[in-house]
Amino acid sequence: MMPEVLVTIVVFFASYHIIKLVSTHLLKRKLIKAEQFDRVGILEEPKSENDESNRYPSLKWGLVALMTGIGFIIIEVMGLFNREMVKGYDAVLPMGILLVCISLGFLIYFFIMNGKAVKK
Repeated sequence: MMPEVLVTIVVFFASYHIIKLVSTHLLKRKLIKAEQFDRVGILEEPKSENDESNRYPSLKWGLVALMTGIGFIIIEVMGLFNREMVKGYDAVLPMGILLVCISLGFLIYFFIMNGKAVKK
């Protein structure tokens, strides 16, 4: 059942973007042919007003990768003490540990960036 749902989602997502791309192109072409060059800019996607949002991408992804690694280490260490808790088909603890560690990486990045913004 899952592959059918996934294929349906992908087909609709791709169809939406193809239709949007073609219709935007045709509308821009009509506006240019009508010599309304100033209105062509209306169709552009709005850009982010905040240039601080992705100022240090390597720091963000470095912290996320570090915390992911720490999460995997925690899972392995917990597996040494109680293998049934982290191994097996129905074990959800490893996923929880990994998600918490990844979230901590994003939170650390958030607090670092807020600290830099306050200092300015």
